[in-house]
Amino acid sequence: MGLEGEQVHQSGSGWSPVYVEENLGVMSVGFLLGSPDDAVIWRGPKKNGLIKQFLRDVDWGEVDYLIVDTPPGTSDEHLSIVQYLSATHIDGAVIVTTPQEISLQDVRKEINFCHKVKLPIIGVVENMSGFVCPKCKKESQIFPPTTGGAEKMCQNLNVSLLGKVPLDPQIGRSCDRGQSFLSEARDSPATLSYRNIIQRIQEYCEQQHSLEEKMI
Repeated sequence: MGLEGEQVHQSGSGWSPVYVEENLGVMSVGFLLGSPDDAVIWRGPKKNGLIKQFLRDVDWGEVDYLIVDTPPGTSDEHLSIVQYLSATHIDGAVIVTTPQEISLQDVRKEINFCHKVKLPIIGVVENMSGFVCPKCKKESQIFPPTTGGAEKMCQNLNVSLLGKVPLDPQIGRSCDRGQSFLSEARDSPATLSYRNIIQRIQEYCEQQHSLEEKMI
């Protein structure tokens, strides 16, 4: 996001998010550390307390979407977020995997976790899905999907595959520089994939909200 070195400011209505753009505010534990190299060595209660503060004490204002980027796996952070937001009717979870079986094993557990806590699954995104050579345009599988990848897993578990994002070195460079990949590489196959995924997520959320309004 290009927000290294930023600090959280307190206002009368709570913590103020750090804004990347006028319509994109960010809150991160990284803003609260003395150095970017500091480790966060916290037990559950302290982590849960900070999650609650981020949800309750940040002056988010009117938002269209609140996106929570969680650590991999099924740790207590996930359970805390689901519990704290249960009254808000969460739209759902977007689960990200890579094609290798070792990644799919963790994601199957995450899908099972979502089912157990009754958290809707918007869909699955397969990251690092092939590599398209920028010169010859030939596609190669850097991480071969030996068990069928995310597509096969989604079919078996009856969840939606939102899309596949191919490897693109520009993604890493844009992230390191805090720049928008979608603006920096408009013609990349990865950009097209991102936009299609975003569109499908928006359509899902709008459909869910429409159903909720009809029920009311």
